[in-house]
Amino acid sequence: MISLELAVELQAAGLRWHPEAGDRFTIDKPGLVGDVFTLSEMTVEAHTYPTGTILGFNGTTEWALDSVALEETLWLPREDQLRELLGGTFRGLDRDDGLFRVTTTPPGTSGPGVAEHAAENAADAYALALLDLIGRSSD
Repeated sequence: MISLELAVELQAAGLRWHPEAGDRFTIDKPGLVGDVFTLSEMTVEAHTYPTGTILGFNGTTEWALDSVALEETLWLPREDQLRELLGGTFRGLDRDDGLFRVTTTPPGTSGPGVAEHAAENAADAYALALLDLIGRSSD
C-alpha cells in the first residue's frame, strides 16, 4: 500500500480523487489518520452533491462518524490506479536488489530517454513516478 507521506504529496501536487467502490482512504482527523477505510456500497458510499462529495458511513451505529467531506480525506491509490494514471508513459516495473523500480518515458523525451523511480514497495515506486510526471506537466 502507498505510504501516507506519498499520498499527501500526490494530493498536494494536485492529484484529484473521484471516489469509486474499492478505493481506499484515510481521514485527516485526530485519531483517524492512518486508519484505512474502503469505499463500498455496503459500508462507505460516495454521495455527490452540487456542494461537493460526502462519504457516508452506512450501518455504522457503533461509530460516532456518519459522514465525512471528501476534503477531509486522503486517497490511498492502489498500484493498478497509479499505473493507470501513468498512462502511456509507463514502461515497466522491475525488482532489483530488494527495491521495486518503475520505468517511465516522460512526455517530451525522445529516444531512450527514461526515468526510473525506486522504492521498497511497488505502490511507492508508482507514486514517485506519478509525482515526477505531475511535476513535469506543471513546468
